[in-house]
Amino acid sequence: MTSYQRTQAILLLEDGTCFRGISYGKTGTATGELCFNTGMTGYQEVFTDPSYTGQVLIMSNAHIGNYGTCAVDVESDSTKVSAVVGRNLEEKFSRYKGEQSLQAYLEKHGVVAIDGIDTRALVAHIRTKGAMNAIVSTEHTDADQLQKKLKEVPSMEGLGLALNVSTTTAYTMGNENADLRVAVLDFGVKRNILHCLTERGAFVKVFPANTDIETLKAFQPTGYFLSNGPGDPAVLTGIIQTVKQILAENKPLFGICLGHQLLALAHDIPTFKMHHGHRGLNHPVKNLITGKSEITTQNHGFGVDPEAVQKDDRLEVTHVNLNDQSVEGIRVKNKPAFSVQYHPEATPGPHDSRYLFDQFIEYMQAKS
Repeated sequence: MTSYQRTQAILLLEDGTCFRGISYGKTGTATGELCFNTGMTGYQEVFTDPSYTGQVLIMSNAHIGNYGTCAVDVESDSTKVSAVVGRNLEEKFSRYKGEQSLQAYLEKHGVVAIDGIDTRALVAHIRTKGAMNAIVSTEHTDADQLQKKLKEVPSMEGLGLALNVSTTTAYTMGNENADLRVAVLDFGVKRNILHCLTERGAFVKVFPANTDIETLKAFQPTGYFLSNGPGDPAVLTGIIQTVKQILAENKPLFGICLGHQLLALAHDIPTFKMHHGHRGLNHPVKNLITGKSEITTQNHGFGVDPEAVQKDDRLEVTHVNLNDQSVEGIRVKNKPAFSVQYHPEATPGPHDSRYLFDQFIEYMQAKS
């Protein structure tokens, strides 16, 4: 028996496809772009990842919530997903560190969810038709009424969501007397990215996304970091200009996810909306420099144009996705600047790629 009343719920897609299930989480209605994550674990980290802002998230694994939730398993100060879709969203959990059930957690943080959905069929549909907007409601079940509301939801393409999730005031982490100082531009940075920097001895100052170059330089950074984040990178024209100014400093620069896309855009390499994106913790990537493969954590719906990168003699492709050959990493040939499309901090996921933080530290040590 559950501790809450379960009622009928509905998931309606932009193309008219309709799934009916049962309510979970907060009672209400939520909209956003429908996407799917293939990870079996790490759901709490995923729900609090700012890069998922504006997404209706399908958790494709059969059982989600069976180890409960815990205060330390978060990547930001709040849940960021618009809604959650699952097949078996569990209330009971077995984990000695677990503090509350997934149901209680989603309800507390105001996240609408729908349970009892055939996620295999739904994911297959998205893989075929592509990412699209959707609406989840646990309070209304009239598809015609919900379709009208769904038509008002803007496309993810063209949305500059990074400014919505960035910090509004600068803050610091780590030892202020450290030799290495990293200026982080926050487009939705995950907490464990910052931990990966401070654990390696860096003093970090996190700046709002639209911070100008002079303010960044006043911190006297040894290196710069461009964070992950949600939305369309191409519309962040002011930030792209700031990245160009950072590159002119000729100091070490490391970008992850949205930061990777911004580094490409700063070289006039276009980005594009992917068919259905990459999200999960088991994506194979090949390091073209070492020839080794990595199992990576990913979360992105936009990518860097591979043909444009290959034609640009200023850049070198360093990593490729072994599933679809998409660009997963680049470096600037004449500068200590590099980026990856995936998430080397993992959380959740394997730590195969954390060497990239070591590489960034080595670049800064060489310049200090």
